[in-house]
Amino acid sequence: MMNILETVRGRQTIAISGHIGPDGDCVGSCLGMALYLRKNLPGVQVDVYLGDFSDALRRNIPGTETILYDYKSRQDAYDAFIALDCGRERLGDAQEIFDRAALTINIDHHVSNPGTGMINFVDGDASSACEMAYLTMDPALVDKETAQALYVGMVTDTGVFKYSNTSERTMQIAGRLMTYGFDYPAIVREVFYEKTFVQQKLMGVALDRARTECGGLLVVSLLDWKTQKSLGATKKDIDGISAQLALTEGADCAILLYATGTGEWKGSLRSNRCVDVAALCQNFRGGGHVRAAGCTMYGDGEKALQKLIGAAADQLREQGLC
Repeated sequence: MMNILETVRGRQTIAISGHIGPDGDCVGSCLGMALYLRKNLPGVQVDVYLGDFSDALRRNIPGTETILYDYKSRQDAYDAFIALDCGRERLGDAQEIFDRAALTINIDHHVSNPGTGMINFVDGDASSACEMAYLTMDPALVDKETAQALYVGMVTDTGVFKYSNTSERTMQIAGRLMTYGFDYPAIVREVFYEKTFVQQKLMGVALDRARTECGGLLVVSLLDWKTQKSLGATKKDIDGISAQLALTEGADCAILLYATGTGEWKGSLRSNRCVDVAALCQNFRGGGHVRAAGCTMYGDGEKALQKLIGAAADQLREQGLC
């Protein structure tokens, strides 16, 4: 088990970052780690580099005002770099800062991540990077702000503890975090259930365009760039659509493919029982978890969607289901 304070002991400058398009688990784990280190290593410079994220996360995760969004390194080379919720290849503009650091640490829960740091703490069975981050901490040294940041990430990545990545350990840790006295019902409502009006409209379009394949075992939808722009939608407004599609009665796997406006398409996949979407997405420049994963596609959107449908159908056929 890693003890993060011992691992970075003696380092005077530490950078922290996560994956491009940060979600609740990414932001929560990065800020939770930063808050913990700042409290327990006074005098050490701890910088967090992240991309933009939702207002709901900004309101509910302490310390977001300290994030550096421009990726202009404050050091020629940091004494240590902690990559959370991803490997080196998904750090985006922070990758260069990672490469120059004297020590690199990778803390993650994605089964597709082999560990890309000099020191790695990766567990594909963990619910979230926030759960992994907590396991590196001394519970006696965790304060309310750190606990709240970690709880937000655990809530979002477990679907309020209903996804299959939720374990007994997950619930035990979440229970401990709740004892710090933050408003956890408000967090659940704001960061997981509440949607902006644009998100609701985009969800409606995705549902209207959805169709089923393999006798209803697959539910798929495609969102082109023109549609997203006409609604004033951004990448942040995509979150939650594939999970909603996966709630369709009789469906095992949901596939959402959406344009990014840069000549590429992003796939967001969710699975309930049979399809291993992590293995599927690894064939298309992606990865993730068995039940939640993503990938990148190029070219015609409908043709790209057909490739994903075909790969999912192949898995279902192998199990005699399609």
